[in-house]
Amino acid sequence: MTTGQKIANCRKEKDLTQTELAEALCVSRQAVSRWESDLAFPETDKLVKLSNLFGVSVDWLLKYDGEERREDQAERQTNLFERFAKMHFEYKSERTLGGLPLVHINIGLGRTAKGVFALGIKSVGIISVGLLSVGVVSIGTLALGILSLGCLALGILSLGAVAAGLLSAGGVALGVIAVGGCAIGGFALGGAAIGGFAFGGYANGSYIAIGDIAAGGIALGSTSAQGAFAATVPQFKESAPDIYASFDKIPSVFRVFTGWCRSIFDGVLNGSITLGG
Repeated sequence: MTTGQKIANCRKEKDLTQTELAEALCVSRQAVSRWESDLAFPETDKLVKLSNLFGVSVDWLLKYDGEERREDQAERQTNLFERFAKMHFEYKSERTLGGLPLVHINIGLGRTAKGVFALGIKSVGIISVGLLSVGVVSIGTLALGILSLGCLALGILSLGAVAAGLLSAGGVALGVIAVGGCAIGGFALGGAAIGGFAFGGYANGSYIAIGDIAAGGIALGSTSAQGAFAATVPQFKESAPDIYASFDKIPSVFRVFTGWCRSIFDGVLNGSITLGG
């Protein structure tokens, strides 16, 4: 309890108005109001008079009761959390599709939105938006769907800080085709790329690796290259016939990926693509 709160409580216990207390202390009513609102502090002689008038010590008036204030604060925080936990908003459209409402918005702790379009902390729908989201098109902190977008995204096509799917893009991406800062996949493109076919600053590919530093079965690097068929860019023209011949040894099931890699090799050869370094 603050000094101002103590003055106000003692005044009320004495059944005095602010004006009556001000007259007893020879100050203005506004001065008393400012004390009680903790906008101003009584002078020393006024504290002594308040002490005598209320029958309390000056030390008590001046002492800030932190424990009591912390208890009050904890109670307010508890009440605030309880109010937040009880907050709830729901809208459900009358029109339905396959038994699901076209639109279902259900926001509140422990509640789930289910609809063709679903919006909530937890949501399930054709198009789903929420912290935890599941749907054909899913957007959320944790998103799971055919097309998913989120901090953690899982889907056939996924985009997120961490993304996993057939086609994925993100800070960390895992997929058949992966694009990201760190990409791991059948075909991987990223700052650090690891996969069957890898293209990046550091590229490690079991079949083909292209990058500043490249390691793989067939490796083309700017700074260094290691592999069964390896060449840095300055060595590439001399090694190109052997490297291109090795492409035919890669299983035809990967023809799409080898086609992409061959295009990159051709670009490096004709000068239209420049590797870093």
